Amino acid sequence: MSVIRRTFVPAAAALAAALLLSSCGSSGGASADLGAKKEGTAPNGAKVNLTPDQNRTHVAKVDAIAALVPDEIRRRGTLQVAAAAGTVPPLVFYATDDKTVIGNETDIAYLVGDVLGLKVELNPSSWENVFVGLDSGKYDVGITNITVTEARKEKYDFATYRLDNLGFEAKKGGSWKIKGPADVAGHTIGVSSGTNQEKLLLDWSAQDVKNGLKPVDVKYFQTSSDYYLALGSGRIDAWLGPNPATAFHAVQTGETEVIGTYSGGGDTVLGKIGATTKKDNGLVKALNAALNEIIKGGSYGEVLKRWGLDKEAVQTSEINPPGLPKTN
Repeated sequence: MSVIRRTFVPAAAALAAALLLSSCGSSGGASADLGAKKEGTAPNGAKVNLTPDQNRTHVAKVDAIAALVPDEIRRRGTLQVAAAAGTVPPLVFYATDDKTVIGNETDIAYLVGDVLGLKVELNPSSWENVFVGLDSGKYDVGITNITVTEARKEKYDFATYRLDNLGFEAKKGGSWKIKGPADVAGHTIGVSSGTNQEKLLLDWSAQDVKNGLKPVDVKYFQTSSDYYLALGSGRIDAWLGPNPATAFHAVQTGETEVIGTYSGGGDTVLGKIGATTKKDNGLVKALNAALNEIIKGGSYGEVLKRWGLDKEAVQTSEINPPGLPKTN
């Protein structure tokens, strides 16, 4: 399958280095592990359709909520959605045709578009260009596993729709479990740069050293084909990524398992994923109302259950809740 690698844009990196901490994992080839299969299995046992013919759940437009959409977007009639379209099932990845973007995030985007009476146009993008596009107004919203952080809230508004949990994935059958910093001391762990799981791992390593323990040997990977090869060969002891992706991968292979989960917000904040839009552009209230409509109506729960993410559901969408602290 085709792989999109993250290629950093120098100007964007200089402008938004602090904003690129997210629980979105690498945008490289996890769905390659699925081969040409038309069906996968979610961690909850549900069968997952991997073809372009998704037969998505749809809902009706709600006029009162659609009226909250800024005039420019409402006149255009489309919702420009940025998706860091790598191959990280079950979040955002390519179907068996190598070009159709599918996953939990896309299903949520289409439901939001339904409620708002807007045609959703998905814009596959590299991770860093999601933010570049939001800044320039090219994209209206990013619905692509973006963690709420205090740094990001200075530039973006968030309407939350899922809990942000991270997962440590290791070879199956061992006794090693991870609950906190001491459990990773002296281990070699892989992570993607520019993510909040990287920051968590570095913070834990620093705590270990402060407590007289060995530091974590952090190894960096940007594509899942690389980090899973390293995990299989024993070059890393574990991989730290978004729990939806690690749990999904473990079920497909049967050779790995999640040996620990942790909030993407660290130990002080319950991490949350949010639909992300440029600050004060007027769209966040409509997004928040649309998300609460699909939560109340049940279609939201259907989508999360479909992709095996029902344990990460939120009871209500919030606007700009406390996020990952700058000092975390």
